[in-house]
Formats: sequence, structure tokens, C-alpha cells
Amino acid sequence: MAEDAAKTTPRAAGQNNRSPRGGRRDDRRKVNEEPKQFEEVVINIDRVARVVKGGRRFRFKALVVVGDHKTKVGVGVSKGQDVQTAIAKATDVAKKNLIVIPMQGDTIPHDAELKVSGAQVLIKPAAPGTGIIAGGVVRSIIGVTGIRNLLSKSLGSTNKVNIAYATIEALRSLVPRDQWLNAPKSAKKAPEKKGDEAK
Repeated sequence: MAEDAAKTTPRAAGQNNRSPRGGRRDDRRKVNEEPKQFEEVVINIDRVARVVKGGRRFRFKALVVVGDHKTKVGVGVSKGQDVQTAIAKATDVAKKNLIVIPMQGDTIPHDAELKVSGAQVLIKPAAPGTGIIAGGVVRSIIGVTGIRNLLSKSLGSTNKVNIAYATIEALRSLVPRDQWLNAPKSAKKAPEKKGDEAK
């Protein structure tokens, strides 16, 4: 009995120390994974057709937004033979066209309204605790930024690509608070300096 226990004990100990096959695979995945700098969100995928002599050629058009959950965001649109190719190409376009958003705490410094083609987007700063009051495309874009409180309204066209571009242009048009507070003072000081020089 004692001999049998001695024989079985090392095996059991060895089995406990050795990790199962699935565990080793998981460990390898964890080692290879790197934290992504940008989050990628696919807003819309359309199937588009081009009419040629032999019939129609179908491709896919992807609308993708990327952001770092801080101050950088970008939108890209691209086409590909399959969905994965279209998404990859649109992501590359979005990363090349990143903009930096001037922020005031968890919201934007002032309201902005911008029109691109038929789509018109209005964004306004909101009090802490309001959250993101936006729908569809605007919410997807604001969701990958550091903005936590915002009011918005999409006017005019419902074309998702135009709304996305209008939102990005509205964010691009924002001016940091310190700049628009100091602008009137510098304008008043400038004539005084010119008068001193004339004397």
C-alpha cells in the first residue's frame, strides 16, 4: 500500500505542476497581445456596384472611425473587394487624417455648427453628468474621444459619410478656451503700441 502511494504521488505532483495544453496557448496569446493605441469602430458597411460591359462588379465600402479616448480622432472611408480589406484600408485612411480636439475638462470649449454637402451637425458643450446626447454616427465618433459630456443635433441629410465628415469638421473648428479669451485683449493692445511708435 505504501509502495503504491509512493508510486502515484510523484505522478500526481507532476500533473499538477504541468499546465494543460489549453493553458499554454492562452499564455502565449497574452504575451503576444499589445495594448492598442487607437480603438477602431466600424460605423457602416455598404455594398456598391459598378456597371461594366459584362455586368456589375460588386465591392464593399467601409466607414471607420479611430480614436485614442483622449484628444485624437479620425474618420476614413475606403472600398475593397471584401469586407476585411475595405475595413483595413479605411482604418489606414482614418489614422492618416487624425485631428486633435481642444477640450475643456470633459466637454468641448464652445458650440460649433458645420455643414458638409447636405449634412449639418451642431455640437454644444454640456454640464458634468450630462453624458453624450447624440445619435448614430455622431455618438460613434464622440465615443472614441475623451469627451464625456456633449449635446448634439444632426440636421439635414441622413447620409452617414457626410454626417461623419461634418462631425469631424465641427470638432476641427473648435478653438481652445485660452485662445478665444485672450484674443480681444491682444486686439486692444495692438493700436496702443502703434501710437507709441508714432510718438
